[in-house]
Amino acid sequence: MFKFFENLVDPYVSYAETDTPPTKLWPFLREYSKPFKTVFILTAIMSIVVAAVEVGLIYYMGRVVDVLGGEPDQVWADYGTEFIVIAVFILVLRPVLQVLDVALLNNAILPNFGTLIRWRAHKHVLRQSVGWFENDFAGRIANRIMQTPPAAGEVVFQVFDAISFSLAYMIGAAILLSTSDPRLLLPLLGWFVLYALLIKWTVKRVGPASQAASDARSTVTGRVVDAYSNIHSVKMFAHHNREIDYAKDAIEKTRQTFQKEMRIFTVMDVMLVTLNGLLIVGVVGWAIALWVQGSTSVGVVAAATALTLRLNAMTGWIMWALTSFFRQLGVVAEGMETIAQPITLVDVPDAKPLTLDKGRIEMRGLTHHYGRETGGIEGMDLVIESGQKIGLIGRSGAGKSTLVKLLLRFYDPDAGQILIDGQDISKVTQDSLRLNIGMVQQESSLLHRSVRDNLLYGKPDATEEDIIAAAKQAEAHEFILGLEDPEGRQGYDAQVGERGVKLSGGQRQRVTLARVVLKNAPILLLDEATSALDSEVEAAIQDTLYGMMQGKTVIAIAHRLSTIAQMDRILVLDGGQIVEDGDHDALLAQDGLYAEFWARQSGGFLKTEAAE
Repeated sequence: MFKFFENLVDPYVSYAETDTPPTKLWPFLREYSKPFKTVFILTAIMSIVVAAVEVGLIYYMGRVVDVLGGEPDQVWADYGTEFIVIAVFILVLRPVLQVLDVALLNNAILPNFGTLIRWRAHKHVLRQSVGWFENDFAGRIANRIMQTPPAAGEVVFQVFDAISFSLAYMIGAAILLSTSDPRLLLPLLGWFVLYALLIKWTVKRVGPASQAASDARSTVTGRVVDAYSNIHSVKMFAHHNREIDYAKDAIEKTRQTFQKEMRIFTVMDVMLVTLNGLLIVGVVGWAIALWVQGSTSVGVVAAATALTLRLNAMTGWIMWALTSFFRQLGVVAEGMETIAQPITLVDVPDAKPLTLDKGRIEMRGLTHHYGRETGGIEGMDLVIESGQKIGLIGRSGAGKSTLVKLLLRFYDPDAGQILIDGQDISKVTQDSLRLNIGMVQQESSLLHRSVRDNLLYGKPDATEEDIIAAAKQAEAHEFILGLEDPEGRQGYDAQVGERGVKLSGGQRQRVTLARVVLKNAPILLLDEATSALDSEVEAAIQDTLYGMMQGKTVIAIAHRLSTIAQMDRILVLDGGQIVEDGDHDALLAQDGLYAEFWARQSGGFLKTEAAE
């Protein structure tokens, strides 16, 4: 039975992805709810049916009180069959209706609705540009991806479990009282008006308060994850107390926002108890007065009493359900600040895959400043012929990393264009562009997975023989075989930890090199590719690096000038422009910046001056 309801909606159903999802709350929820339309309708119907049954039972209990006024034998003779039918209904049909109601809500909707939102939100966020991620905490992004789906699920739950049920129940209560004696409607309607005003007062304040509290919680998560992710720096600089204080500020703000939220609920509870007292005294007292006057029966008094006591018990639940509904809407709205942001760096319509046969790179009037007036690249013109090896040097902030990020299309330039084999990279698909470029970065970050999984990132369909061959080429095979993680997994199956923290810097760099060897892309970018290696290991894999370069177009960034002295050309960047261009000997003969760097380096390292 469970499987039937759980499979009514596929949370991974195909859908039309959009770069600009709805940014308003209700259109956002409506878009995600489309696969659930039929199930939502059925659930709403069942919620109303269950409420009607509850009101009907109260009505029938009043009828029982009235009919029991006669002689027992005569009552049984007249109403025995009716009593048996009602008993069978209560014992058999009512549980069936309840099962349908809760199974639709608990098994068909709740697990799948949250899963659908989390899946689609994660897909959307992963499509964001590198620059987008650089402008936020990874912890806060992840927190919003995780907390928005259950909040949206709670919204749906309250709609069907509380709001639709309570509305149907109150309408049924009004009908029951009006059929018993229309005058009993007056105190009920008076109470309902006051109750609605209390709801309005509460909801108006709960939404903003809950959104503020949710945002404060996200800030705490961001700061805590930031400290954990950079724990080496925290320990190295002995800033334990500084991080505690930094987190405490956010934690205290969370406490204060939560206090404001809870004050609203305290006022609501006090007012609710007062209103419910008026409800009980008004309806039951009037029913008794009518009975005293002989205008109504004992059964009506009993039904009115049962109904008001039931409403008394429900009103607190309804109020909490409504406030929870709007509180969770606040959480969803806060999460939308991340998961509903438009994708700004997108493929153009009808973008074609990059067709790369030579690997010739051309940059025309390339300009990019990251939205600032200074820094980055300014009006760069550059041609790198197919198979040419380019060394790229310059002070920090000269524009080296910017050039590489633009080539990978992590950003779109402010002006100008980059062409590969005559194709503007802004007109081809991003995936095809990056599949044709291999890169080894200075910060060799790895995924928190096995060594094998990290290597397969370079070529997912690689065989075990390919993996081992690449690892041997990068002088990584021997140390990989000696790895063992805390769970006992060894060798290529060993987990490397978050960002590869369980490996040394040199080990991480060699795994990264092996991954790029496995990828075997026609364009190769090296950003301080050997910076984390000791001299002995670096010498051992120099042949690997030069082997990787054969037949490829290469751009290598280095501060250790000896690593690029043999390149076909060396470009010296300064202030976002190419100020020198030539091979090692020619640049030394010019006696310019390159010659100055060469003369000033110690052990082959370039002494940089400014922070990039």
